[in-house]
Amino acid sequence: MAGPGRGAQPPIEGTTGPAGIDPGLFRRVFGRFATGVTVITTRCEGHEHAMTANSVTSVSLEPLQILVCIHQDARFHDALLDSGAWGVSVLSERSRAVADWLATPGRPLTGQLDRVAHHPGEITGVPLLTQALARLECRTTAAHPAGDHTIVVGEVVGLSAPDDPDGPLVFYRGEYRSLG
Repeated sequence: MAGPGRGAQPPIEGTTGPAGIDPGLFRRVFGRFATGVTVITTRCEGHEHAMTANSVTSVSLEPLQILVCIHQDARFHDALLDSGAWGVSVLSERSRAVADWLATPGRPLTGQLDRVAHHPGEITGVPLLTQALARLECRTTAAHPAGDHTIVVGEVVGLSAPDDPDGPLVFYRGEYRSLG
């Protein structure tokens, strides 16, 4: 039942209904949802692969699961699905350059982490960023095609959260920001 502050809201200006929503407007609307910034990593066929991602979320506490959404045309997509193991490094506000570098389209396939301090995860051996606020190691349990992305679900098999005085790197309205 509708009451004060409840019920149908007027559409956001520029929309024409589900079939006619402008993708640019969709991006602007979702840009108002602040997210953390991570680097997703894997090792496949002897090469380290990495990409910046903000489409990461927890799924379940029993078993411990998270998901990441990867564009199907991204070079990282096939490496992640083929490897079966991946890492998530949560970036601090000091990591803007790393986030920019690993979000750069067309960067070389080899040596992506040469300029980034990292180490192999204790459980899976996937690269994890040394300066991250938190790190998770995952094994893929499911992959679901969804539009132009694949939702990859992973069981968390290792994690760490070192003491770090830095705040998180946040993505909001198309820009990296700090909370402070």
